[in-house]
Amino acid sequence: MKIIKFIALSVLLQSSGLFADTSQEIDHLLGFVESSPCRFDRNGTIYNGPEARDHMTMKYEHYRAKVKTAEDFIKYSATKSMMSGKKYRIHCPASETVDAGDWLLAELRDYRKRQEK
Repeated sequence: MKIIKFIALSVLLQSSGLFADTSQEIDHLLGFVESSPCRFDRNGTIYNGPEARDHMTMKYEHYRAKVKTAEDFIKYSATKSMMSGKKYRIHCPASETVDAGDWLLAELRDYRKRQEK
């Protein structure tokens, strides 16, 4: 009986677009990172957008089972090093350096607002 309820819930969530929205949001964030002029500081080494996207994609694949929302994607794939625990930092032209998680959460909020229009 629990399996039937789980299957019914999964079908309901899929038909509501929840999974599609999360996937679209994650795809947007990865594209945002890739096309950004900002530089990504990971454990003291600076990477460009495409390199940062590749790394986040690799981490996303590793943590995919834990990722249910775009916020989960940011938490597990784009916030800090699995090895050192150091936060990823973002260096954008003419801007203050910020934590990658905060930077991506701000973009996610902006993206969602644009989707509502």
